[in-house]
Amino acid sequence: MKYKNNVILSSLFAFSVFALPVGAAVSSSEADRLGQDLTPFGSVKDGNDAGTIPAWTGGLTEAPDGYEGSGQHHIDPFPDDEVLFTITASNMDQYDEYLTDGLRAMLDTYPTTFRIPVYQSRRTHAVPDWVAENTRENAVNAEIVGQGEGIDGAFAGYPFPILHGNNEEKAWQVIWNHLTRWRGVNITRRSSEVAVQTNGDYSLVTSQQEAFFNYYNPEGSEEELDNVIFYYLSFTQSPARLAGGAILIHETLNQIINPRNGWGYNAGQRRVRRAPNLGYDSPIAAADNLRTADDTDIFNGALDRFNWNYEGMREIYIPYNNYRLGEEGTEYSDILGISHLNPDLTRWELHRVHVVEATLKDGERHIYGKRRFYVDADSWNTVLLDQYDGRGELWRVTMGMAKNYYELPGVWTVLDVYHDLQARRYHVLGLDTEENSTRKFTDDVPNRRYFSPASLRRRSVR
Repeated sequence: MKYKNNVILSSLFAFSVFALPVGAAVSSSEADRLGQDLTPFGSVKDGNDAGTIPAWTGGLTEAPDGYEGSGQHHIDPFPDDEVLFTITASNMDQYDEYLTDGLRAMLDTYPTTFRIPVYQSRRTHAVPDWVAENTRENAVNAEIVGQGEGIDGAFAGYPFPILHGNNEEKAWQVIWNHLTRWRGVNITRRSSEVAVQTNGDYSLVTSQQEAFFNYYNPEGSEEELDNVIFYYLSFTQSPARLAGGAILIHETLNQIINPRNGWGYNAGQRRVRRAPNLGYDSPIAAADNLRTADDTDIFNGALDRFNWNYEGMREIYIPYNNYRLGEEGTEYSDILGISHLNPDLTRWELHRVHVVEATLKDGERHIYGKRRFYVDADSWNTVLLDQYDGRGELWRVTMGMAKNYYELPGVWTVLDVYHDLQARRYHVLGLDTEENSTRKFTDDVPNRRYFSPASLRRRSVR
């Protein structure tokens, strides 16, 4: 199936003098490298010289025996892989060049419990042919709008598979690849999030979530897109004090011209209200203030409060192919340690990442003074994120525990984990191993009214 490609909202962007395209896209001959020496999504196809990162040979596109379809908890396709070595507080100096500041801080902060089990590296990311085709078209058409506020000329594929321009422009391109990365078309799931206290106690907040990635709309057109990357609904089901509440998000492609639209439903008042503060560093109540609004999905939202700089490529250990964290029947108590996830259930591999640093602009407000992103060069998922307070001290270390969803196919996170080094607590999003099913992917295109504020109250049941 080949999805329609188009130029997005150029007329809308023209209303702002700050929304002019920045820089030219790459040439057709350079885009021809995609699928040749580069993967269809822009990473280097060859392995590294040391042989510790393999060549990409097509990714993981077939499910293992016993997997019956979307919604079933995934079966580990690599059950016989063994730990090659484990990085601990006592030996981390040996691996210093492959560790982020955040990982070193985790080892220093929790020297007796946190460790990094390293496995064989497997480059499992893949995309459908139509996403690869659209990514090739985006490479020669997509442009950054204004000072990173949006993109133009891209649809249904990675907008910037080949980075170009100055370091600021490359940084914007990396982050927009993360924001628009391939994660399927239509998704539903029931999962829980927890804020784990210093003594290991936690209470589940369980919700039903639905998302339609309009950017990958199979019926895509300028009218269908309407400046919306995705629609998102979440209905809280427990605990009782929160049950019946709901939120609705319309995530916009240019959040400066048209900021994110959000609505909340309060079950006690039986009213739907606009939620204008669902952005930037607004605290998330269910996370017990361990996650901000723009921490969700590791990072989301507008780029305008920070200065951005591309720092190049690195080879580091990142969480990858973490099937054990999503294995059916694994109890949450086995996954959740006192200060971090149970390291015996995690898998780390050596991969190439893009490194981007964001520093807070003078005169702007945000609880983070600096952020350093480590973005998987294959999937464009931000898999590690170090966040610093206003004094320049490392404060929070975020991990996107990635795996391949072979029914898509494509790599996405199975759990998002937020560590507060100062409070010595952490927060986890996406727990579903005690549920009957996991994420369900379809190509269904819902009626736009399905994600309207008017439908929010009708569908919210306490």
